[in-house]
Amino acid sequence: MTSVRPEPDPAGADLILDFGALASAPLATAGGKALNLGKLATAGLPVPPGFCVTTAAYRLAAPQELAEIAARLDGINGFDQEEQHDDGSGLPEEERNQLARSARETMRAAPVPPAVDTAVRDAYAAMGGGPVAVRSSATSEDLPFASFAGQQDSFMDVTGAGAVVQAVRNCWASLWTDRAVAYRAANRISQREVSLAVVIQRMVPAATAGVLFTANPVTGTRTRTVIDATSGPGQAVVSGAVNPDHFVLDTASGRVLQRPQDGAPTLTDVQLRELASLGSAAQKLLAAPQDVEWVIDGGGKAWLTQSRPITTLYPLPEEATPARAADGQTRAYLCATLLQGLTRPITPMGLSVLGIMRNTKGPWKYACPGLRLYVDLTPVMRNKYGRRWLLRMLPLADGRSAAVFPALLEDPRFSVVRSTPGRRGRTRRGGTPAAAGQAKAVAGISSLWTIVALFPAMARAVLRPEAVLRRARRYQEQLETLLKLAEPATPEQRLQHAEGVLGSTVDGIIESSLPGPSAGYVMLAAARRLLRGIAKPRELEAVLRGLPHNVTTEMDLELWRLAVAVSEDADARHVFTELRPHELAARYRAGTLPRVAQESLHGFLGRYGHRAVAEIDLGMPRWAEEPDHLLGMVSNYLRVQDPEQAPDRQFARAAAHADERVRELVGKATARSRLRGQLLALSLRRVRQLSGLRELPKFYIVLVMAEMHRQLDAIGAELAKAGSIAAAGDVFFLDFDELRVALRGADLRKLVAERRRMYGVELRRRHVPRLLLSDGTDVEAAAAARTAALSQAAAVDRLTGTPASAGTATGKARVILDPVGAHVEPGEILVAPSTDPGWTPLFMTAGALVMEMGGVISHGAVVAREYGIPAVVGVADATTQLRDGQVVTVDGATGTVTW
Repeated sequence: MTSVRPEPDPAGADLILDFGALASAPLATAGGKALNLGKLATAGLPVPPGFCVTTAAYRLAAPQELAEIAARLDGINGFDQEEQHDDGSGLPEEERNQLARSARETMRAAPVPPAVDTAVRDAYAAMGGGPVAVRSSATSEDLPFASFAGQQDSFMDVTGAGAVVQAVRNCWASLWTDRAVAYRAANRISQREVSLAVVIQRMVPAATAGVLFTANPVTGTRTRTVIDATSGPGQAVVSGAVNPDHFVLDTASGRVLQRPQDGAPTLTDVQLRELASLGSAAQKLLAAPQDVEWVIDGGGKAWLTQSRPITTLYPLPEEATPARAADGQTRAYLCATLLQGLTRPITPMGLSVLGIMRNTKGPWKYACPGLRLYVDLTPVMRNKYGRRWLLRMLPLADGRSAAVFPALLEDPRFSVVRSTPGRRGRTRRGGTPAAAGQAKAVAGISSLWTIVALFPAMARAVLRPEAVLRRARRYQEQLETLLKLAEPATPEQRLQHAEGVLGSTVDGIIESSLPGPSAGYVMLAAARRLLRGIAKPRELEAVLRGLPHNVTTEMDLELWRLAVAVSEDADARHVFTELRPHELAARYRAGTLPRVAQESLHGFLGRYGHRAVAEIDLGMPRWAEEPDHLLGMVSNYLRVQDPEQAPDRQFARAAAHADERVRELVGKATARSRLRGQLLALSLRRVRQLSGLRELPKFYIVLVMAEMHRQLDAIGAELAKAGSIAAAGDVFFLDFDELRVALRGADLRKLVAERRRMYGVELRRRHVPRLLLSDGTDVEAAAAARTAALSQAAAVDRLTGTPASAGTATGKARVILDPVGAHVEPGEILVAPSTDPGWTPLFMTAGALVMEMGGVISHGAVVAREYGIPAVVGVADATTQLRDGQVVTVDGATGTVTW
């Protein structure tokens, strides 16, 4: 094409840049779409000729009123606030949309500056005129974390200089569509900082067109190319107006793995391989998997019309990225944080602390893609005995993972590795066989010793349970003494204390609190064996209801007693009925709640203020800092009118039901043998006495983490005052080594801002792979994609999952994604992605639990059984399939949810 000369605006900025000059242009000048096209064209890839109207032209055209509207949008969207709604907004959608509409109208009414008008007309003429595509290219568009696909407008087959200028004006106005403003708000992108360039590109007469993904957008697999194609222009494919031909290729070999079954395909195998090759080149050039729009003209030539990153893919484990993958072996990872009932990401400091806690000498290796903790199952999967153990344990922990796991074991990439005679002494990397064996032996002895050391304590727990209970509870006083740091303390002393306190207390926590519940569950296994041929294993489930000595249950019941005290005081009840949780929290901090409420809450937080929602994440604020969640729960409890629905009565009924089941089972065993009956009675008594202690080790660990959080928060305040970070809470987006650097005066604000942005992206992610391969494959999604065409349509009135707590309940569904600020009316069915102890106050008014994650031993399932409410877990897409207010029936014995 004829070169287009850049025309300077009055301030000296380029108004027009041709594609050849775009590759080196900054994002702020050309926007994401134009920048990517420039890079593709400069690299010699087939891109239709064109030019870019830069953001300098937009800034010349934008009136001052637009900046004022953008500032107001940033205010209402919470950009200048610490607290936001889940969608990033601060005020109702209606107000945001009204301001967006004002911005659009302001931009459309503004005249196109003469310099811009002339520059666009001249560039269009120099390109030879004719039909062009006019596309928006925002500076917030086609970013690695947000593609903004379809958020701004594009115009096809525009002909004539005047029409092109008008299309440019319309593109500018489309920066302020409702959807674009909402998308920026959700992605924490300032409305004041965004700008818009416009791409003008020669139209290619399309014989065939479509889109290409260099990774499978459904399964996440990075080694597959997915191509959708249709005859004629590709806009029909992009808009979803047609059902395109769908192809899947193995990227490396070009082999077609899937093609349309009916009719003549729109693309030949040669064309498919050419497109896949072009996609691979674009991915390599732009350093990320790409979503590419392409056209094949009447002469058979393929053109790339735009390329943007696929932003929905789950991140790869760092060890699996091309720069790190040393042996090329595909690895399988299980999401450990999902097993802990945690769907949200973990702060960098939280991940750092979890890394300190794990046993680095054990068989498990870890990775943290998407700010979540994953355990590498590969070595265990490739071991014959490891496979058996996983097949036995995984169904208990997570039913949905267990459902797809056997098929994964059939994958030859995870076949059992057998030792070859004469090769046992070899090691993959440096080091002698003797040294490697020594390291394994030391690790094995260390792990074995930890287990063996518990045996005498477990035996004492069986013989003298009351003594073990007293010791376990007494340890809290010792722990609180160990956690104290002499004041005043310097930030360096606080950091040293925070970093060292976990290691100095973990042995004591294990020795004091682990033998009791371990003995309880050993006795449960003994009871199961004694009942063989007498009762079914599921009959033992009721024995675990209403367990005493569970610190989480005790916490919930104490919160209920607090609510009772509030309800019986007229002033307190009025305040809790009228004010919202954050207003109640502000009054508590000011000491102005009614006396009964103020004193009761102070006492509760003195015992449980170290706990939190997602409490295994050190970066999460503790309830003592932000009691809003608890105050919302108290307000919710005030809605309970039926005395029989009171949580303390429900718990008492569950305990009574458990005692009755113990008597029934002992009676059945005694009928077979008196000795058998006596042994079963002893076993079940110990189960009831000791199993409730299972929450105590975590309770103590969280107590330690709360002290670490307090010290780090104090360090954060000092660093914010010094200007090393922007706010005290930013300290949780660094690790310990980085904190030492910050204490020496380094400015880490930019690093923290980038991590906060990525944390925000992950916080909004709705789907987290439970089983993830190192090539990016979401194993469950891949299994669903394989069977979708073969399986019959699911019943429209039924969801199925894993039975977790027997019983049936019918009520209105209450779908909750985050427990903070949520409430469940008495008898409603709690529908959640997953749960941890921070959710359990909601259980006390719920009629039943439906959970997307988990197995029969997951936290939500265990607590539901203890409270005696029906529960079904591992229900795929429950939070999207069920809606608020929908009347459903939960059957915890069959694992079904019907309506």
